[in-house]
Amino acid sequence: MEKVPMLAEGYEKLTADLKALREERPRVVDAIEEARAHGDLSENAEYHAAKERQGQIEAQIADIEDRVTRAQIIDPTTLSGDRIVFGATVSLFDDDNKPVRYQIVGQTEADAKVGRISYNSPLGKALIGRKVGDEIEVTVPSGDRFYLVDKIEFI
Repeated sequence: MEKVPMLAEGYEKLTADLKALREERPRVVDAIEEARAHGDLSENAEYHAAKERQGQIEAQIADIEDRVTRAQIIDPTTLSGDRIVFGATVSLFDDDNKPVRYQIVGQTEADAKVGRISYNSPLGKALIGRKVGDEIEVTVPSGDRFYLVDKIEFI
């Protein structure tokens, strides 16, 4: 069983999402029962919508439960070294010699707008294992990008 690396806050968010979905479950069952009471199910939009929502909830619960059971919680402050690993915060210079900074995180925590990229993203994959001074070429949807690793921090 492959572990899913994530930060503690990502784990907490997943467990909160799981709790919310489990709390929604009985309400959807009640909605199905209420719609069923209206009679003919073949043309009952409320019934079909509630059944569809029930299926979505069950699928989301199964997915989150799987990720939670396989979670490997990593605290970046306990890490060290001269190579980029999961949890590291990396300062780079891009093509235009403009400084950019990213933290390598799990898929559920990724948000490029706030400087968090998934270890599975093209840039995340290219950064893992690199060290200060390395030049990196990454192919992204907008084209090829080049970066120079300036600093690696574990914060």
